[in-house]
Amino acid sequence: MDVDTRLLRSFLAVAQDGSLTRAAERVYVSQPALTKQIRQLENQLGVRLFDRSRTGMTLTGPGRELARRAPKVLAAWDDALRATKAAGRQAARVLRVGFLASAANEATPAIVAEFARRRPGWRAELRQAAWSDPTAGLADAEADAALLRLPFPGQDRLRVEVLFSEPRCVALPTDHRLAGRAEIAFRELWDEPFVAAPQETGAWRDHWLAADEREGRPVRVGAVTEQPDDWLSAIASGYGIALAPESAARFYARPGVVYRPVTGVSPTRVAVAWAPADDRNPVVRDFVRCCLDLARPA
Repeated sequence: MDVDTRLLRSFLAVAQDGSLTRAAERVYVSQPALTKQIRQLENQLGVRLFDRSRTGMTLTGPGRELARRAPKVLAAWDDALRATKAAGRQAARVLRVGFLASAANEATPAIVAEFARRRPGWRAELRQAAWSDPTAGLADAEADAALLRLPFPGQDRLRVEVLFSEPRCVALPTDHRLAGRAEIAFRELWDEPFVAAPQETGAWRDHWLAADEREGRPVRVGAVTEQPDDWLSAIASGYGIALAPESAARFYARPGVVYRPVTGVSPTRVAVAWAPADDRNPVVRDFVRCCLDLARPA
């Protein structure tokens, strides 16, 4: 019998968290999709893996046995997958770097150039990820390193070095009632509809909604987008407003959208991240060192 490794990952997330809601964030799927995956795995194996109750999900006897053995299976597969993909990129002398939005801002070209200087014959290939993947390809070994915004789901399973922080601002339609302000207090925006990342991005979505900085006021979501262009279109069309890095005003200028400073909300942090398996990879280490040397403030 062949079992999809995705189903095993979903099973382990629920087994470890005891909650479908928290587990869904860890594996980047919606709660209904996760429930369907668990039932699919149970049907394939012909056993019940969880006892379900109002208080959460409790492993059955067969479930405990699978939870004991599955991590080794997945770890072996992950090592094989990462090594295979890395070998292909090694042969091509390419370091694949995932990134979200503006990456490391204006420091990004300098980082890439310095990496090429330190590693003659190599090139850093930057690939922009959708917001539905806050790890920018690291989670599934599609990237060797990534330039990310913190926090993101699965952050504790990766190596992370913070490079810098920058204030958050707010992106508004040009005809918004507050668009003419020089500065806006965040509490004035609490009741506005926001353009949000997909729900399964968990902590990353919550950060850009400043969900824990509203003194308990609920978030109104006016639209959900996965790409910067769609995000800008939703704002310009009046579906909602959005918090953004201060640098978005430079990298994502667009007719119909204005950016204004916001007070009363925490800054955003940019980091370079990589998998623990690459701690001794000299090429990845060189790229990380370039990021630390060129993107961190003196």
